[in-house]
Amino acid sequence: MKEVVDCASCSNYVYDAELDCDICVVDMDEDQMADFLRGTVRSCPYYQFNDEYVLASRQ
Repeated sequence: MKEVVDCASCSNYVYDAELDCDICVVDMDEDQMADFLRGTVRSCPYYQFNDEYVLASRQ
Protein backbone atom coordinates (compact mmCIF):
# COMPACT_ATOMS: atom_id res chain seq x y z
CA MET A 1 0.00 0.00 0.00
CA LYS A 2 1.09 3.53 -0.69
CA GLU A 3 1.28 6.18 2.01
CA VAL A 4 -1.18 8.97 1.29
CA VAL A 5 -0.25 12.41 2.49
CA ASP A 6 -2.78 14.47 0.57
CA CYS A 7 -5.96 13.30 -1.17
CA ALA A 8 -5.72 16.30 -3.51
CA SER A 9 -2.86 14.58 -5.38
CA CYS A 10 -4.97 11.46 -6.07
CA SER A 11 -6.59 10.96 -9.48
CA ASN A 12 -9.71 9.63 -7.74
CA TYR A 13 -10.26 13.00 -6.03
CA VAL A 14 -12.19 15.12 -8.56
CA TYR A 15 -14.24 18.30 -8.63
CA ASP A 16 -18.02 17.85 -8.65
CA ALA A 17 -19.71 20.91 -10.18
CA GLU A 18 -23.12 19.94 -8.84
CA LEU A 19 -21.87 19.81 -5.23
CA ASP A 20 -19.34 22.62 -5.85
CA CYS A 21 -16.55 20.74 -4.05
CA ASP A 22 -13.94 18.03 -4.53
CA ILE A 23 -14.99 14.45 -3.80
CA CYS A 24 -13.46 10.98 -3.82
CA VAL A 25 -15.07 8.90 -6.57
CA VAL A 26 -13.92 5.52 -5.19
CA ASP A 27 -16.83 3.24 -4.36
CA MET A 28 -15.85 2.06 -0.86
CA ASP A 29 -17.98 -0.31 1.13
CA GLU A 30 -19.38 0.73 4.51
CA ASP A 31 -16.61 -0.88 6.58
CA GLN A 32 -13.82 0.67 4.51
CA MET A 33 -15.41 4.12 4.78
CA ALA A 34 -15.87 3.78 8.55
CA ASP A 35 -12.18 2.83 8.98
CA PHE A 36 -11.11 5.72 6.77
CA LEU A 37 -13.22 8.27 8.68
CA ARG A 38 -12.03 6.93 12.07
CA GLY A 39 -8.44 7.33 10.93
CA THR A 40 -7.53 3.69 11.57
CA VAL A 41 -6.23 3.30 8.00
CA ARG A 42 -2.78 4.78 7.38
CA SER A 43 -2.93 4.57 3.60
CA CYS A 44 -5.58 4.35 0.93
CA PRO A 45 -5.48 1.20 -1.21
CA TYR A 46 -7.15 3.13 -4.05
CA TYR A 47 -4.62 5.98 -4.17
CA GLN A 48 -3.33 6.75 -7.67
CA PHE A 49 -0.92 9.64 -8.06
CA ASN A 50 -2.35 12.20 -10.47
CA ASP A 51 0.64 12.93 -12.72
CA GLU A 52 -0.57 14.38 -16.01
CA TYR A 53 2.99 14.66 -17.36
CA VAL A 54 3.51 10.89 -17.20
CA LEU A 55 0.25 10.31 -19.04
CA ALA A 56 1.14 12.87 -21.73
CA SER A 57 4.59 11.35 -22.28
CA ARG A 58 3.01 7.98 -23.17
CA GLN A 59 0.99 9.47 -26.01
